Amino acid sequence: MATYKVTVATGDMVEAGTNNSISITLVGSYGESPQTTVSFLFLPGKEKSLSVRCGQDLGPIVLIRLHKWRLFLEDAWFCKDVRVTAPNGTLYRFPCYQWLEGVTTVEVREGSGKKLVDDKLQILKEHRHRELAARQEAYRWKNFAQGWPRCLNVDSIFELDSNIQFSRIRANNFTGFLIFQGASHFLSGFLLRRSSWSSLDEMRTIFSRTQGRDIGGCL
Repeated sequence: MATYKVTVATGDMVEAGTNNSISITLVGSYGESPQTTVSFLFLPGKEKSLSVRCGQDLGPIVLIRLHKWRLFLEDAWFCKDVRVTAPNGTLYRFPCYQWLEGVTTVEVREGSGKKLVDDKLQILKEHRHRELAARQEAYRWKNFAQGWPRCLNVDSIFELDSNIQFSRIRANNFTGFLIFQGASHFLSGFLLRRSSWSSLDEMRTIFSRTQGRDIGGCL
């Protein structure tokens, strides 16, 4: 019997959590683990830990499968990453950083960089082939007009996978940043100024003040 310690992290965005069922399968060089339920509730920015018990040592863990099942209503989930500690203490990291929607299974490779020639296992070669085929399907091109650069072959961004779209969360963040910028310039007297600048030093004073706020906000 081999026991693996698994930690699953959810992204910290407001809508990243889910009340759908999430389970995991570990795939190693010597075999696979049974599909094991992680949880039925994930909160943004939180982690779930569990033990995955296998009948034998799986060898080096090369990828994981995350399975999402809809219980009643669809509730998308943003997985940040997964960490797996083998019985011998070896830590494997699986960066995910993507949305899981609907009833789906997502395969995530171990985080160390690998080239095509490094894929010795057949399962990794097949995974790379499926991933390439999926990207070719997602990023199809069409000619918008003669002489224009190529564009995606979709009529609307809503036809794209949510991991490709510019998300509403990011749009809200940008909108909030623009409002903050406008308020900063308003309070500094920049927007309502009726007279000319008296000197370059006066301009530097105004803009250094607003830039200081911007840098502080980003940090």
